[in-house]
Amino acid sequence: MWVVVHFKDGRLLKGFTRDFTPTKTSFHLTSEQDKDRGSEYEIELTDLKAIFFVKTLEGNKDYAEKKRFEEVDTSGLKGLKIRVEFDDGEVIRGISLGYSKSSKGFFVIPVDPESNNERIYVNAESLRDIKIGAAAEK
Repeated sequence: MWVVVHFKDGRLLKGFTRDFTPTKTSFHLTSEQDKDRGSEYEIELTDLKAIFFVKTLEGNKDYAEKKRFEEVDTSGLKGLKIRVEFDDGEVIRGISLGYSKSSKGFFVIPVDPESNNERIYVNAESLRDIKIGAAAEK
């Protein structure tokens, strides 16, 4: 799985993982960045803002991702509408099938089906605010 790992301190790592699971406290990432391609890192979940599971590591810089529910057809969406705001101010809207107030983390599927992000694992400790249901649409 291709991932872009965002740390709480602002660092990024890009690469792939074969052993991520939210029930463990850490996972391994093999870098695909030019400066350290092939290097393996053990990453502690508590150090993270989020893990972005992506279609490509390059993304599409020319694509303007839709960030709001009203910008897409939501008729086929299944799950809980959610809006998360990270401590750094970034806001993501999408659908969650596993959100719970007591979870240390949960997955969000971005609202835009054309997004380069297939799903995002959010570390609940890195959030400033969460809105669910109709409140997530604002």
